[in-house]
Amino acid sequence: MRPAWRVADVRAAEAALMATVPPGTLMQRAAAGLARRCALLLADRGGVYGARVLLLVGAGDNGGDALYAGARLAARGAAVAALPMTPQRVHTGGLAALVAAGGRLVSELPGYADLVLDGIVGIGGSGGLRPPADRMVAALPLLRGRDGVRPVVVAVDVPSGVEVDTGALPAGPEQAVRADVTVTFGCLKPALVVGAGAALAGEVELVDIGLDPWLRAEPALRVTEWADVVGWWPVPGPEADKYTRGVVGLVTGSAAYPGAALLSAAGALAGPAGLVRYAGSAYAEVVRRHPSVIVTGRVADAGRVQAWVCGSGLGTDAAAEEELHAVLAAPVPVVLDADALTLLAQGDPGALLRGRRAPVVLTPHDREYARLCGAPPGPDRIAAATALARRCDAVVLLKGDRTVIATAEGPAYVNVSGTPALATAGTGDVLAGLLGALLAAGLPPVRAAAAAAYLHGLAGRRAARHGPVTAVEVAEALRPVLAPLAVEAATAARK
Repeated sequence: MRPAWRVADVRAAEAALMATVPPGTLMQRAAAGLARRCALLLADRGGVYGARVLLLVGAGDNGGDALYAGARLAARGAAVAALPMTPQRVHTGGLAALVAAGGRLVSELPGYADLVLDGIVGIGGSGGLRPPADRMVAALPLLRGRDGVRPVVVAVDVPSGVEVDTGALPAGPEQAVRADVTVTFGCLKPALVVGAGAALAGEVELVDIGLDPWLRAEPALRVTEWADVVGWWPVPGPEADKYTRGVVGLVTGSAAYPGAALLSAAGALAGPAGLVRYAGSAYAEVVRRHPSVIVTGRVADAGRVQAWVCGSGLGTDAAAEEELHAVLAAPVPVVLDADALTLLAQGDPGALLRGRRAPVVLTPHDREYARLCGAPPGPDRIAAATALARRCDAVVLLKGDRTVIATAEGPAYVNVSGTPALATAGTGDVLAGLLGALLAAGLPPVRAAAAAAYLHGLAGRRAARHGPVTAVEVAEALRPVLAPLAVEAATAARK
């Protein structure tokens, strides 16, 4: 699992580390890693020697990193030009190193560049880019390099114009650097994995500068990875049966939306639970498509379960509200999705949920979040998800391109496996079913939510290999995604 830290915690760690090493050590470590990656990128474009490199240099340490990296590239034969945003505040040591290596200062954007190094603003920046940086960044798409191709853009630590702690774009995407590669130092920052700014970071490379032992605070985010889900995955023992593996109940679908019941059942059946029960008006369609599911017409007749999933396509009439309250009265974990969230929003969600002894997972997209909270999540999605989690004493899975999973205590999880292909009807029903199966199988709620989002994202990517996808295709893609996962988890359990 990869953690990401807030600016204040990174600054504290850097200060503690710098007290133990000679002055300038961290900048030289950062510049060495930065120059190495730039050289590798230029090697794919004809080589370092003779390549035209443009440094966009801000007044802070990021400008110094860029200058020292540029000096290393100039020493290898690159034609390096540095364009300072504030000429009177250029890092003096970095500038001297660049000039000594054969680099030069310029006052305007050149017409050509093979690589652009964005050292305008680092983790200490806030707000949008100021003149002349905004004008320089807006003109970058006009540059061309060897053979007329656009230059590769490398951001130093974070793309300039992105809020580091949130990934927000204060002045919009046009006033931020769109990087092909971001070389970040010491640790990940939230903007590289969450928020609108994460899409501007490109490929992220982490350079070790010795910061790890000094990062004493809790990270702001944890990024779910394959190895995490393998470690969490429930592995049935030789004495297991369908009941001990977990029973998940579904209260989804309706006469108007029977597909929601079918899709949530498909998601649940793909997961590790041993049995799926369905309670609702679409029971005939469910058992016809999924004969292993035990069906009934209402929650009261469904029998015992270890977790409930409620809301996908359920409707919002009095009968749906009655079923929601029946689910909430059960002493087991509950996933509330779609129409269940709309029903919650008709009253005080916090007052209704805080009294439950068993966990609740809420799965809103942005419009459902707005109904629950009275306003959209806004640019700080970590804070938004955490606020709702605290209000409802629940785990919140805030859907999006980078889905955030938050608890009242933190830190939050973020899922980076998602794809825009999942923005189609019914995929959330599949996610809810899989999440319910993971809860029924015994995973703690935050891990169940993080694992479900991660696997759902992988299934979406697999289904989208050949173009636009449907929710049915995402559900079908879950099985080939989960098969190697289950094998790896079982192998690890035997060791």
